[in-house]
Amino acid sequence: MNTAGTIDRPVTHDPQKQAPMKPSTSEPAGSAIPEFTTTGATEARQDRNREMQLMQEALARAHMHEQLRDAADERRAMRLAVAQRMQRRAERASMRARRALAMAVMQ
Repeated sequence: MNTAGTIDRPVTHDPQKQAPMKPSTSEPAGSAIPEFTTTGATEARQDRNREMQLMQEALARAHMHEQLRDAADERRAMRLAVAQRMQRRAERASMRARRALAMAVMQ
């Protein structure tokens, strides 16, 4: 069965493998406006795809930087909490030592 495809059901969807369109008799040859020709369309499409990919990469990079900044803030807060805890412990030990010294002096 060697039938050609129709407009609704083409033989292939790949435009490179499709047969070229036959020129219309109702339109003069070369009547297409140069702005609407497909030569620049592929370049524009590739630029848009690259631009979208770069936007995704920039978004991912910004998200990663934000996560790194949050992790650094978390580590800094944890170190501060540990330092405050150790300072309170040292102050309590100092007070115990003072009391012990005062008791020793009083006796």
